[in-house]
Amino acid sequence: MKVAVIQMVSSTSLSANLAQAADLLHQAALGGAELAVLPEYFCLMGQRDADKLGIAEPFGQGPLQQFLAETARAEGLWLVGGTIPLRADGADVTTASERVFNASLAFSPDGTCIARYHKIHLFRFDNGTERYDESAVLEAGTEPVMFDLDSRDGHRWRIGMSVCYDMRFPELYRAYAEAGVHLLLAPSAFTYTTGQAHWEVLLRARAIENLAFVAAAAQGGQHDNGRQTWGQAMLIDPWGQVLAQRAQQAGVVLAELDFELLTACRSRLPALAHRVL
Repeated sequence: MKVAVIQMVSSTSLSANLAQAADLLHQAALGGAELAVLPEYFCLMGQRDADKLGIAEPFGQGPLQQFLAETARAEGLWLVGGTIPLRADGADVTTASERVFNASLAFSPDGTCIARYHKIHLFRFDNGTERYDESAVLEAGTEPVMFDLDSRDGHRWRIGMSVCYDMRFPELYRAYAEAGVHLLLAPSAFTYTTGQAHWEVLLRARAIENLAFVAAAAQGGQHDNGRQTWGQAMLIDPWGQVLAQRAQQAGVVLAELDFELLTACRSRLPALAHRVL
């Protein structure tokens, strides 16, 4: 199965970001991708964290979800929409004291939303210069989410969803491995500081310890809100080898994921069956 992870440098302009995402997804489809993954916050990197509240949608309706559904349908892609801000069911986000879910939605090629994952682990970081606290505007999710994809290669791929900071918590991915997941998704917007130190080693570790493919879309560059993100969107095989990557700036990263390779890796090193604790 050919997979594309998208790298963007999203701005404070919602319309410009959607136009860029549409162009990159079209490139991915032309390149033969069957599944494409957008990065976290692909739709908006606001001037303030609270800007997310202004574009929040209820699940099942709104221009962001319409964009994802229509693009999946038009391009014939399985599409994972990075993340968008979703209101809690029945909530009306009207003040800065409200919180939304940082939600990753998966769409089938007919435009149907088939999976909805709310980011479980919320990023907090303070090194005296940079300060981030996602819990100020985000509500944490509570449940792992998987979906199955019947690929043109004849295999049914089980896919586990996660977002960015989640990758520091290996128990989430081990739960996916125990549930038979073959491919782990990690759309992200890693800071330059933490990405330089930890991005690649964390992603490769998640692949190796779970003997699974990893697809990590990314934000990668200098944003007009002053934030700098690490980038390095990448696809990794179950042996921890990087199949394809992009250092910085917007673009499409494509690679063929070989189901037989995954089966062979798990057969010759059955570490998932050797767990004791």
